[in-house]
Amino acid sequence: MIGRLIDVGLDVVRLNFSHGTHDAHQAVLSRVREAAVARGLHLPVLGDLCGPKLRIGPIAPGSTLAPGAYCTIRRGAEPGNAEGFGTNCPLVVDEAQVGHRVLIDDGLLQLRVTKKTPDGLSCVCEVGGPISSAKGLILPDTDLSLPALTEKDEADVAWAITHRVDYLALSFVRRAEDVTDLRDRLNIAGANIPIVSKIETPQAISALDEIIAVSDALLVARGDLGVTTELTGLPILQKDIIQRCARAGRPVIVATQMLQSMISQPTPTRAEVSDVANAVFDGADAVMLSAETASGAYPVEALTVMNRITERIADFERQRPPAGSLGLARELTVGHATDPTTAAVARSAVNVASDLDAAWIAVWCRTGTTATWISKYRPRQRVVGLSADVEVCRRLGLVYGVTPFLVTEPASEHRAILTTAALRLGLPPVRPQSEALVLMVGNPQASRREPVLSIHRLRPAALS
Repeated sequence: MIGRLIDVGLDVVRLNFSHGTHDAHQAVLSRVREAAVARGLHLPVLGDLCGPKLRIGPIAPGSTLAPGAYCTIRRGAEPGNAEGFGTNCPLVVDEAQVGHRVLIDDGLLQLRVTKKTPDGLSCVCEVGGPISSAKGLILPDTDLSLPALTEKDEADVAWAITHRVDYLALSFVRRAEDVTDLRDRLNIAGANIPIVSKIETPQAISALDEIIAVSDALLVARGDLGVTTELTGLPILQKDIIQRCARAGRPVIVATQMLQSMISQPTPTRAEVSDVANAVFDGADAVMLSAETASGAYPVEALTVMNRITERIADFERQRPPAGSLGLARELTVGHATDPTTAAVARSAVNVASDLDAAWIAVWCRTGTTATWISKYRPRQRVVGLSADVEVCRRLGLVYGVTPFLVTEPASEHRAILTTAALRLGLPPVRPQSEALVLMVGNPQASRREPVLSIHRLRPAALS
């Protein structure tokens, strides 16, 4: 099944640490690596940490909360019912205040705190329904002083380091310090794993620019974000997050219910197709399937549809007149605040490639930063990330429009490397009578990134 998914367009595999065991994750990871190598691909694997997920305690079967009824949220986790129940986190009782909302089961049930005592919260039910054990608990109005990493997360981080996972996603990020704390742990362990910050809390929205600055990528987690914020404002938040990531040169993923109906149906709704397309139009680097492929009845069909939508929109964007393209938009300056010189080179590369009608853009990659910044301008040309590091090649799999290529020739052999890449990747020129103008960014022999642009012509004779 993993092989079939790769064949229809899979770019990144997510291991959801909220479910399964380390042995089960190891089995999936091994299959992914084997299937990718067999196809000559560099496929990144993202480990998704659980984070401090709040849940209610045991509930008697058949319990229902009626609108207007009162119930008590207790400090302990002893068995309860609709009249009172516990949680897995005593801080809920300590830090929630009168007037704060309490959402259960992704907001299907809604309570509001009316009275507070040392041992519990008295709440009135505003939206009722069946209530059962271990359902998720969200307090959108309460800034709980929870650690970013739980004991389980720490064990999962250690496993991810040992097994060389390509990305780590941090759940329920609320402030930049949550990200830097994880970064410090990785640095102490000598692990250079990029961090994907999941934006799903109101606190994260308030500190968005600071979180982007310390993150390697972001994920718009529309599930919890749509519960903890005003649902009708979710499309605006999605666009704002993507635009800020574009300016900062950070890859961004859009997730949750992209093709939800395909969990049980072989075709999507028209609204879902538009939703995926709009995420691409907004500038997302990736769109993510969750239950559709993890537990749905039509995983291959769902991924096939997702890939067809994204390719169709990408083709449409490439055919737009240059004046209307994101790539040449005057208001977009990627990475300028971080590194003005490299940012200027990235922007110039897109303009030069457009002016000269280059066949493709080759970027020498030590970390992938420059290739990522170039991709944010959405050039018409295919971007090829050249790297001698297989882990960098895998990580480039998350970045929009960048094809990774593992370099095995000496770094001084520019033309040989470009020729080999063209042959193996099927890049232009592909017809005997044509030649390809390739724009190359960077200097592979330099000890650090250098702001160098060079132009190379690959003639058909060299590719025969």
